[in-house]
Amino acid sequence: MSNKNLRTVIFLGIASIISILTIQFFWIKKNIEFQETNLSIQNKQDSIRKAQFNDQVNIALKEVASEIQRINHQPGDLFENVKQITSNYFTVELQDTLHPFLLEQLLKREFYNHNIKKDFQYGIYNCFSDSIVYGEYMHFKGDSTFSNSHKHSDAKLNKNLQLKLDTDLHYFSVAFPTMENISLSKLPNPVTPWYYLIAIILFIIVFFSFSVSILFKQKKLSEIKNDFINNMTHELKTPIATIRISSETLMNLDQNEDPDKLLRYASIIYKENKRLESQVERVLNVANMDQNEIDFNYEVLNLDEILEEAKENFQYNQLEEISGTITYTPEATNTLVLGDEVHITNVIHNLIDNAIKYCDKTPNILITTKNIKQKLQIIIEDNGKGISRENMKYIFDKFYRVSTGNLHDVKGFGLGLFYVKTIVDKMNGNIQVKSTVGKGSEFTITFPLNE
Repeated sequence: MSNKNLRTVIFLGIASIISILTIQFFWIKKNIEFQETNLSIQNKQDSIRKAQFNDQVNIALKEVASEIQRINHQPGDLFENVKQITSNYFTVELQDTLHPFLLEQLLKREFYNHNIKKDFQYGIYNCFSDSIVYGEYMHFKGDSTFSNSHKHSDAKLNKNLQLKLDTDLHYFSVAFPTMENISLSKLPNPVTPWYYLIAIILFIIVFFSFSVSILFKQKKLSEIKNDFINNMTHELKTPIATIRISSETLMNLDQNEDPDKLLRYASIIYKENKRLESQVERVLNVANMDQNEIDFNYEVLNLDEILEEAKENFQYNQLEEISGTITYTPEATNTLVLGDEVHITNVIHNLIDNAIKYCDKTPNILITTKNIKQKLQIIIEDNGKGISRENMKYIFDKFYRVSTGNLHDVKGFGLGLFYVKTIVDKMNGNIQVKSTVGKGSEFTITFPLNE
């Protein structure tokens, strides 16, 4: 994916997200306004019902008080004698004698007449002490009648209570315990829908960020793939061209006249063929690593010997002709580890070979071993080009190579460090790298010692 296409995808994604969030914002805003309107209407309706209920109770209680005064032949002013203390509690001032059973019958009759279908509890209070003298709970039945838990009779009132009711002055109260406090349910917290929107925004941001990161990774993989194809084409074309030219020369060469030239061209074909074979084998090894098909022949190895041999090999075969140096400083007293000799040797050779290839001056390589906490450390330092910080996190990725534009001055497929990291990990080791651009790199491999 090109940079232009990637920017277009990101722009369209952001535009889509903004559109969705804008719609969500207005939807939530309208929904809150709709709820507030409905609740306002409901509040008005409940207020009307509440006012109607209060009026019905007030009228019923006044008629009860009037009837009691008429029965007791006690004239008096009943103006504002009914008081509403709370939304479901009323008191009626009489200052007259009051019989509970008469009061109960009058209350049931008037509540029935005024269509008040609620459980209620009445109480008779002494006017002087404001203490309750008698009380009863009345249950409303489905057939529009009221009943209590027992049937009243005068015999059930003891003589002292009967005397108080017949002589002292009293007032009564009525409460509706089962009636809800008629008010609107609390308005839903207007912040709650915004929490919902915030959750959506966070989810979208996370999802979009994840998607963009995937796109960038895919773009990076595409670049790595293209770079690998270019490198592979370059690496394979060179030996193929050399073999073709050498083969054509051999075909036109008179074998009897110049046997040395024949041998030289045959040697070139052999070496280039081995080079091709090595490159193909390297790619196949990586494919095997992906499928976990690498065979390991574990044995106790003395890495001091392997490092010494590698040092001698590179010194005489590569560094001597370019005046480079490789120094081996063994500081470790124990260099025995459990591993595969072929793969560990390849790991060491890969790191030294990279130190030589990626050096734009005379290579100076230092190899050091140390024992730290029952482990063996192998440190390989070079004075090469170094690796930038942005490239550091990718150097162990498969096929990754530090970009050099269209230059192919350093040969390879970007498989060396990937192979190194894979082998070290499979042998329970660890590899770390420090690097400074223009000064060089330092690779540290750590293996557990053989017990």
